[in-house]
Amino acid sequence: MSDFQDLLREMEAYASVNHVPIINENGRKAFLRVIKEKKPHRVLEIGTAIGYSALLLAANGAEDIKITTLELSEERAQTAQAFIDRSPYRGIIEILQGNAGDILLTLKGPYDFVFIDAAKGQYVDYFHKIQPLLAPKCTIVADNVLFRGYVRGEEKAPRRYRTIVKRLREYIELTSQAEGFTTEILENGDGLAVTERK
Repeated sequence: MSDFQDLLREMEAYASVNHVPIINENGRKAFLRVIKEKKPHRVLEIGTAIGYSALLLAANGAEDIKITTLELSEERAQTAQAFIDRSPYRGIIEILQGNAGDILLTLKGPYDFVFIDAAKGQYVDYFHKIQPLLAPKCTIVADNVLFRGYVRGEEKAPRRYRTIVKRLREYIELTSQAEGFTTEILENGDGLAVTERK
């Protein structure tokens, strides 16, 4: 297991040097808490980046966990595959490279856990598109929903972030009011929205 921890440290260093957004330390603790509590079996991840969160899921989910992860960038998908191939979990993580909005329409569920960590402006679209793929009892976790404090803060977002902030507010409102779902916002890191279908 220490080899696996070394791999995670190496990925954290790689992400830092190459400015790849991975779930930050505070968010990571909350994320791990949710995974360990839910012990997911079939996971859909939207936004692979370098495969860091997929590996956290693989290491902390149910024993029979299977993960499908979507990544737009071909380069990042290849980097993620290289890291995952060096882990004990290479057989249970499948990377699909392409536009998540398109791929979601081709997938077959049911997934009992969905992690959204991709284009912030698309969260609402992703939420609608995953509906047919969800298991009767499922958890949806979305990262960065508080976006640098602008989503719920008093400070006005700079112009370049206004659309993202507006869309994230829409996502929080949608998941909080969607019938049959409850949503809790964890303030850790950049904000995690934990939505559950009971």
